[in-house]
Amino acid sequence: MSTTNSEGPDTAKILRRAIFFVFLASLAIVSLFFTFKGLSSPRAMEQAQIGREIARGNGYTTKVIRPAALAQMKEANGAYPVIQNLQDTYHAPLNPCVYAAVLKATDAGDNKRWRMAKNSNIYQLDRIIAATCIIFFLISIGVNYLLISRIFDNTIAAVTAILMLFCELMWQLSQSGLPQMLMLMLFSSALLFVWRAVENAEENKSVLAPILISGVFMCLLVLTHWITLWVYIGYVIFTAIYFKPRGVIATALIGMLAIFVIPVVYFLYISPTGSPFGTAYYAIHNGLGSSEDFIMRSLSPGTADLGLQGLLMNIFRSTLLQISDLHQNFGAILIAPLFFLALLHPFKRSSLASFRWLILLMWVFAGIGMSIYGIRGGAKDPNQIHILFAPIMSAYGLALVSILWARLNITNTFYAFRHAHLITVIAISAGPMLLSIPQQLKSGIQYGGRPEWPPYFPKVFNRTLADNTAPKEIIISDMPWAVAWYADRMSAWLPRDIEEIEQIEEIAEKQQTPVNGVVITPYSYNNQRILAAGAPGTAYGDLYPLVYGAWANLGNAKNFIDTHPAFKALSQRYPNKQALFTNNYIMYYSSRTVLPSND
Repeated sequence: MSTTNSEGPDTAKILRRAIFFVFLASLAIVSLFFTFKGLSSPRAMEQAQIGREIARGNGYTTKVIRPAALAQMKEANGAYPVIQNLQDTYHAPLNPCVYAAVLKATDAGDNKRWRMAKNSNIYQLDRIIAATCIIFFLISIGVNYLLISRIFDNTIAAVTAILMLFCELMWQLSQSGLPQMLMLMLFSSALLFVWRAVENAEENKSVLAPILISGVFMCLLVLTHWITLWVYIGYVIFTAIYFKPRGVIATALIGMLAIFVIPVVYFLYISPTGSPFGTAYYAIHNGLGSSEDFIMRSLSPGTADLGLQGLLMNIFRSTLLQISDLHQNFGAILIAPLFFLALLHPFKRSSLASFRWLILLMWVFAGIGMSIYGIRGGAKDPNQIHILFAPIMSAYGLALVSILWARLNITNTFYAFRHAHLITVIAISAGPMLLSIPQQLKSGIQYGGRPEWPPYFPKVFNRTLADNTAPKEIIISDMPWAVAWYADRMSAWLPRDIEEIEQIEEIAEKQQTPVNGVVITPYSYNNQRILAAGAPGTAYGDLYPLVYGAWANLGNAKNFIDTHPAFKALSQRYPNKQALFTNNYIMYYSSRTVLPSND
């Protein structure tokens, strides 16, 4: 009889886990092979092409040419850098290095091997990058299960894992190629070891080993995205207050961060730009200035003013906007925001009660960082790190709801309802994703992977553009990340005005890497503020004759650069106008006749 009782639960547990892993594998396959449209984030494409350059042995270099970076390097060194071997001074290094290892293993440096077929809409290296992110996401689910089962119990851990599995935002971030899933894995691993340190402190055991291991993960997190330095501040403050002797461990963690970060900052940023923040310094304009993109496209970025008047009010306003979008930033996981109510609950275990203040501290400082640097792109913005807190906050929310549910005594009358609250939470949180999967599958099968908008149509870059340019030539574009990644060509970000375009051409000509042409896409001519032509801070206002050329072609009118006096010289330098994508969505102004792609 005892054997039957012991085998029954084990069989049920194995069955539940088998079902979970079937869903996990199925969603991963669907996400990677059926609903995948290609990388959707400019920052992801930039990091991927940096990884490819590292894999080729070219060092931490980039083919995306930011005019602001050129200006910064000239000011620091007295001359413009060599564009053909341009060091990246914007991105944190860990994620590109991870991509480099993966791309090296797949021989991504061989252009012929990874050339797209005529009938394909998906660049296969996009799929490899997305697969890497999905692997980190799946590992994160396992790490969070281990963490939450130690903090609470297996039931709450299992429900949290299910909520993560059916979190549509996490799958979208995995498909985007952004480092958020690597960050989630590192952050969750750090929390796992911090929790072990908290347990050891409660039992009067040594906390040094687990806290130092957690510190390593936190330092790696900072090297993945610089905005997580704000999370590290909250982490250090907690360790300084909680662990005894007070201040010693916090000091060790600060020293550890210095060991990890200072060499990276010196070689990647200070050496080429003279600034410890590199070109990433100008990212602050995304939160406090007019636009980060607008500054990055300028050869005189130092002339732009930050919105420092009413700074505290701007940060406060940005924080309130984040809070209003918190449900979406947490991946629409219903229970995650209830963490803040759980702060009011008197948990009996002191370790459980104390750990929530660590989470709150890190989240508050993360919110300050996001308020300063901005998350204008919504839940899928590269700076959005609320999602890192979603699993652990969901666990506290589930614990609170479970406690309140138990107090209703419903299970005494209706035992079958003992898990009704958990089933409801899962149904509401997972419902939107589950209901959308059939339509996404149908669309994916029918269209074979429609390109992301604005149309990152990899084929025209990987085939036509690459075939009509030489490796030493530069293409000016409003989406240089797509040109650099798909065409594997150097691409300068479209400057702010015609004079700066001419400056870029002059710099390139002197270095014997001439500009071949200009690529214009909906990324610029769909800009909401373009009609305010010439207005200060307008993204593409001064270049409206160039970026509106696609609309002229669509209406069978003469191209605007041929009629506008200021752009006639540019039109003569690039007389060949070719639509690379249907309905003239992507226009290529070239110095040579554009030939069809070679097979």
